[in-house]
Amino acid sequence: MPTWRTTLTAAGIRDPRLRADFTHAARRVMRREPAPYLTLRLLAAPELVPWMTAGVGFMNLVDDTAETGTPRQRADGLAALAERVGEALRTGGGPDPLLRAYAHAVAVRGLPESWVSRFLEGAAGAEARFDGFGTEEDFQAYLDAYAWPGLLAFTGLQHPGGPDEAQAAGWRRFVDAAQRVDFLADLAGDLAEGRLCLPRAALAEHSVTREDLEQARDTPAVRALLAAQARRARTALEAANGVLDLAEPGLRPVVAAMTELMGHQLAAVERAGAGALRRDVGYGVAAPVRTLLRARAGARRGAPAASRASKAR
Repeated sequence: MPTWRTTLTAAGIRDPRLRADFTHAARRVMRREPAPYLTLRLLAAPELVPWMTAGVGFMNLVDDTAETGTPRQRADGLAALAERVGEALRTGGGPDPLLRAYAHAVAVRGLPESWVSRFLEGAAGAEARFDGFGTEEDFQAYLDAYAWPGLLAFTGLQHPGGPDEAQAAGWRRFVDAAQRVDFLADLAGDLAEGRLCLPRAALAEHSVTREDLEQARDTPAVRALLAAQARRARTALEAANGVLDLAEPGLRPVVAAMTELMGHQLAAVERAGAGALRRDVGYGVAAPVRTLLRARAGARRGAPAASRASKAR
């Protein structure tokens, strides 16, 4: 694995202050999201690593601000953050090294700032005021307002000049799958925090109440609801397969690993059944290690693991 200094040089980041800013961003990501950080360092082309790391750090900062404190504190925090982001994008300066690094990444990579503003607006609306989904249409509106712009504020940095229409649409399919898997895997924890992330219409369709889920009742109706939601997630994951071909070559091993791990996590949710209501469903240890090792070997040979696996089938 190249040293961090080598990745900065490969990306053309030579100014000492900027190198310090990107190093700060990397350390923040490493503390909060060690698995994505390690995946980027191991699998992504070195010249992409600093940009993507700053993107992850920015995405995390917005998420944390949108989910921390009372509704008033979240609103005030996001308004203040939007001002600081605007200053960083306009001037490249400001007091926050993470925002300086992210603003530099946006400028150099040519990411349209509209994705950044859409993400911040979605954080202040769809996420900060989240009270669940009434219908599948409400879930799709949440993706459009918050999850999709948030993903592109990060992954869009891989594409010089920002994602084109086909690339943006591919990442929209990817985030649909990722969000469905995430909501199912984190169902127990979300319910414990007062968040129901399954559409209320889906509960009604299966004659399941919110209390049934909060009490982790293992009934035929609950199992049928969870199985139906898992099938929707599986369909969405299959629809997102083409995103690998839309990713930049230097990031394809990362995307292949992410997609494979989503499949592992969804399979674990399917096996857990109503057990997913008692505790969150993780990846385990063996699957991520195998996936990273396989993806690392594939990256060295120039072929993402997922592509080789699909050809073998």
